[in-house]
This record gives sequence, structure tokens and C-alpha cells, in this order.
Amino acid sequence: MRTLSWLPLRYVIRRAARSQGFLDPVELLARLRSLAQPSEVGEPIELLRAGVVFHARGLINSKVIQHNMDWLWPYWIERQYNPEDISFAPRAFAITHINQTHRNWTAIGYPDLDHFPIVDPRGLLTPLLDSWSLDTWLISEDGRKLLPSRAANIQQRYVLDDGLAIETMCSENGLHLTLTAAVRLDNEKPVCEMHIAAADNEKTRTSLIVSARPCNPEGISSLTGISLALSRREWIINQGQRVEFDRPANRHVVSSYADGDVFLNLFSCSDKNDVECTTGLATGAALFDLAESGTLKVTVPLDDDSPVPLPPNAWETERNLGTRLDSPDEHYNYLHDTALSSLILHSPRDVYPGPYTYKRFWFRDAAFIIHALLCCGLHDRARRAIDEFFHRQTALGYFRSQEGEWDSNGQVLWTLQRYRDITGLPTPEDWYAAIGKGARWIIRKLMKEESEAPHAGLLPAGFSAEHLGPNDYYYWDDFWAVAGLRAAASLLHEVEPEASREFREAADGLSDAIDRSLAACKQRLRRPAMPAAPYRRLDAGAIGSITAGYPLGLFSPDDVRLLDCVDFLMENCFVHGAFFQDMIHSGMNAYLTLQTAQVLLRAGDSRYLDLMDSVAGLASPTGQWPEAIHPQTLGGCMGDGHHVWASAEWLLMVRSCFVQEEGSDRLILGAGIPERWLRSGKPISYGPVHTTTGSLSIQLTTLDNDQLKITWQPRWHEQAPTIRIAVPGYQVISQQQSSALLQPLDNHHD
Repeated sequence: MRTLSWLPLRYVIRRAARSQGFLDPVELLARLRSLAQPSEVGEPIELLRAGVVFHARGLINSKVIQHNMDWLWPYWIERQYNPEDISFAPRAFAITHINQTHRNWTAIGYPDLDHFPIVDPRGLLTPLLDSWSLDTWLISEDGRKLLPSRAANIQQRYVLDDGLAIETMCSENGLHLTLTAAVRLDNEKPVCEMHIAAADNEKTRTSLIVSARPCNPEGISSLTGISLALSRREWIINQGQRVEFDRPANRHVVSSYADGDVFLNLFSCSDKNDVECTTGLATGAALFDLAESGTLKVTVPLDDDSPVPLPPNAWETERNLGTRLDSPDEHYNYLHDTALSSLILHSPRDVYPGPYTYKRFWFRDAAFIIHALLCCGLHDRARRAIDEFFHRQTALGYFRSQEGEWDSNGQVLWTLQRYRDITGLPTPEDWYAAIGKGARWIIRKLMKEESEAPHAGLLPAGFSAEHLGPNDYYYWDDFWAVAGLRAAASLLHEVEPEASREFREAADGLSDAIDRSLAACKQRLRRPAMPAAPYRRLDAGAIGSITAGYPLGLFSPDDVRLLDCVDFLMENCFVHGAFFQDMIHSGMNAYLTLQTAQVLLRAGDSRYLDLMDSVAGLASPTGQWPEAIHPQTLGGCMGDGHHVWASAEWLLMVRSCFVQEEGSDRLILGAGIPERWLRSGKPISYGPVHTTTGSLSIQLTTLDNDQLKITWQPRWHEQAPTIRIAVPGYQVISQQQSSALLQPLDNHHD
């Protein structure tokens, strides 16, 4: 393969760069590549493109925010730019300025609607993807102010009683605001609504203000024009987007960038209906007299390109299909309910790992999210997402979401098998060709086993969006490939027995190559723990290798390589009880912590509950987790502020506490139920939970003599599985009936 060093262009680029005092870009690129294993793809163009867009905004932020600190900014800016705040981030020579301390927005929406308005921790509403925002203030004539982004006393929660809403309550200086944001149907059309309730204890003349802001939780977002309609009940923003008020504004003030933030001149400027700002930093404020009414409804229509009308009462319908948890721990119940709602919200057809930064598709995230949908009984929703896989398969069989990532084919094939096994439905015939092509792509991709090198027989070096490090021969990819080949063998066993045998043998061969490679690692590292790749030392990237235990179950629960890997991670890579990913994320990760907890629970190690409790404590007030969490501010520091993979892992972790699958015909019940729940004496119920053998709903009741009654209502696909009951603090028994009476161990109350 020709490289730039053989081309005359290299000389031209080098000479041009040096003549202007720049480093030689060709030499710099070569040095960067030398840090990684040789691979076909340096970094997926999709991620490069996303990164450029992300930092382009960061560059605009750097030119706008720090030179206009007298503006009223969103919560993250107010804290991150405040030198007296723990969230303060020095800017110095940073080229771009981005939100790295409080990425904690939460999405609202409606089932099957591909729009996700987001709300920040102080109620700032961004109604459209990557758009301007709406902020709400109270200002009295005696000078008292309630500005949510600067207020100290804030409460926020997801409200799940009637749909999906975010309620933000704040009080200061005798002023009170309650903001409730939701997406609803208005004449069968989706709209984003914000209901505002305001009060002033002093009963002075007070203005309720709705302001259009050229920013959002990521930073600056263009706002070029604001126009108030003659009725004074509607804004036209950016020459087309509408914002409606349910009563006319008493006053209206606008400002261009040259005149500063409208906040600075609310009561000194004359009433004006329109503003245009070529800089894209227009601001506007509609003022409503609180004496006339303490409430206001603000509505933003949302475009709906759904092929069929959205059904009414969709939230109730969808949630009723899913698994429910009723335990003595209200926080765990809340997190389970919000996680289920997050999965429903982010699966309009494709599944998205986030509403904003990650509103795009990855097979990696989809595998975990769809698995959670299947286990929680949302099978039609999972099938609809799976159907979107096949148009992404290339003619050569590669399931491509990003080039250069070799885990996707294994993830797709594993997901297809999980769908068949959990639903109990036969494999659709139109899947067969894609399954065969996908499995053969893996086989062709494997490297030859001719050498004695530790990477012989594995997949080639690739880029890992799991942030395991530079391009390398990642065991993460190989474990998924083994699982995918075995899934393909199972899916085609009856219809294409020769292909099934081919795939099974290939899986065994790859598994043997992994074992040989890990044996070499053991000798080099002088311990059995698995690194991220054959030539790596043990580091945070080793988190990828525990996939052999969870979710794939390729290794037995007590495999020393798996458990020593977890021990290394917990000793060296945990901060405040959560896994800290040094690479890229530079934060605590809820979903990676829960994957570690899954391995511990499967091994019967009680430390799993410490990790669960840590993750529960890291959840936002709306019951969500950013992709990575700042260890000091406890706000989001990387990725999407509402990370759906984390929601999926929470649902799957709770499922494992009640039901674990070992093999195709064995269930373990209750092994992760916290003893504190049992000691409360309150009944516990969970279900229906879906497994490869069928579904069941579980109830536990503690009796007066400390005995525990456990019952379950099964709907098996065919034959009943072998059931082992292993509730902590009680004797372990095997039981084929649908109920059992468990005797406490002697140390139950210790």
C-alpha cells in the first residue's frame, strides 16, 4: 500500500508547513500512528466528522462566552467559568471551550417520535435538536430576582404519572418557580410544552419572563432573528420556528449582540417587536405581569415525519408492556421506572444511545439497548430496531456503523440469537442470508495462525469506540466475534447444517487462539488478568475484556482470568466506588461499573451490591446518568448527558438480581436481591422478566418466623428449566414447583 512518503505531495506539504513555521504534518501523523498497532483504518471518518462539529462549537464558545461574562448564561457556564466554584475549568491555551463539568441534561418526548427536547439541571429548555433555548426568570420591581441558572435552591425530577415530564422547582428571595416540560399531542400533532407556575411571597409587582437564548447545554447556538406577532402571543424565531404563549406579553424587549444580552436592559429599553442579528446572538424577552396570572403555558410545535399518526396514551400502553419493580427501596424503583422510560423514548425505530450528542446509531450501543428491551418484554420495539440492521450490511457482509470497528458483526449476530431465544419465535427466513454473510465476514477477517505471535488467529487491529486506547488487537472484538459465530451456528443449525458446522468450528478456533494469546499475557504480566490487547500492560482498557463474562458468558463464573481482571480494575481503576475510565472519558462510568458488578454477582461476590449502590447514588435527580461523571462536581464530563446505554445496564443489572441465566436451560432466582430489602419485611415483586426459557413474575414475602416465601408465575416456551433459588441470607435449594419456602441461614441477621 502506497503511503504519503512515496509521493511528491509529501515534499510540498512539508515545505509549505515549515515555511510558515508549522510542524511537518506528515511527520506528526506518522508519529501518532506509531503509537498504535498497524491497522486498516486510523479512525472512523464518522467520528472525525462528529469531533470536528463538536469542537467547531467549542471554538465559537471560546470566542463568545469568556468575553461576555456579564451575560446570563446556562447553568454549566455559570459554574464552569466561575473561579470560586469547584467546577471551574482553566481555559488558558485551550483552543475550544466545551461543557466538561455538567453534562446533565435530560430528554423528554413521546413514544415513536424522533424528537428529543432536552432540559438542563436548572430548567433551561432546548426544544429542537442543537437549537436555541428558552429560559424563565422572575424579577420584582424592588430588585429581587429568581434566575434558575444562578439559583442555589433547585429540585428536579422526572414525572412519570401522566406521560413523561421534567419538573424543575426553584425558590429564592421570596420568589418561586415551577417549570414542567413535556411533549404532548395537540390535535394529534406533537408539541413541546412548558407549563410555568410562579409566585411572589411579597406580592409586589413582579414580571414573569420567558427569554429566547442563543445557547444550550453545549454552548452557543445560532439565533439570528426574533419577531413577536401582532397578537403578542407568538414568536417567530430564525425566520420559521414558532413559540406560542397562552396569553399576550405585557412587554417585549429584544437585543442584538452589539447591544449585549437582553437581560442587561430588561427595564431600560423600550418595547420592540423584532430584532435581526447577523452574528447569530440575538436575545429576546417576553414579560408577563405576575399579578394578572401566576401561570403561563409556552408551546413549541414539533415537526412530525412519522409514517402513521402517533397514538394517544402511548406512554401508558408501552410501560404496561414492560417489566415492573416494586421493592422497599423507592430510589431503586424510581431508577427502574426512569430507565425503562428512557429506552422507550430512544427507540422510535433505530435505537439511540442519547438524545443529543449521541443521537446517532452504533451497533455496539444497540446490542445492549435491544437486549434490555427484549428482557423487559418490549419485543415489538426490539424487533423494529433489529429490522434496521440489515440495510447497514455491506455486500461483503460487514455490519457497518463506523468503519474500522470489528465488534459489530458479533454484536448483531448475538442480538439476533437473543431475539429468537427470548421471544421463542422462529428465526425469520429473510435473516438467513444476512446471518451467513455476517459470520463469513468474521472468518475472512481473522488473521492467519501461521506465526507464534500473540495476535495470531485474532481479529486485526482496529479502532475501538469503547475508548480502550489506540488501534490494537482488542480482546473485546474477539470475544464478540466468538459469540457471533456461535450465534450464527445456532440460528442456522436446522436450515443450513453445513454452514452451522463451519461457524461452530471457526468459533472454537478463535476461542483457542484467544486462550493461547491470554496464556502468553499471563506469562508476560505474571498474573492471569486479561489486558485489553495482547501487547498491552494492565490498565483501564482491560474493562473491555470482562465481556467474556458479561454479557457473553463465554467464561465460567469462576474463571480466574476473569476474576483477576476484575480484581485489578477494582484495585486500580475505581474512584468513589465506580469505575473510572482514564482513556478519553476521564470520568466515572455507570454502565462500565454495572458490567463489573454483573461479573461479581455471577461469581457470587457480594461486592456487586456496593457497585450498584454507587451507581444509584451517581444518578441525576431525573434518574439518569451522563456517559462519564466528573469525580469532583459529580456532573457529566463526557458524552451525552442522558446516556441510554447506562439506562439499559441498570435494567439488566436489576434483572440479574432476580433472574440469572446459566446455559440454555437453567435459571438462578434471587441471587442479587439485597438483604436489606428482605429485612424490611415488605413484599417484593418483579416481572414479568423474559429469559431464553420463557417469562416469569416473581414475588417474595418475609414471614414472621424469618422464613421467606418465594413464588413465580411462569410462561415457559416449552419445557420448564432447572431452577436454583439462591436468595442471600437463605438456604440454597433447587425447585421445580412455582413456589418455595426458604429457611434463613444462622447468620442471617449478622
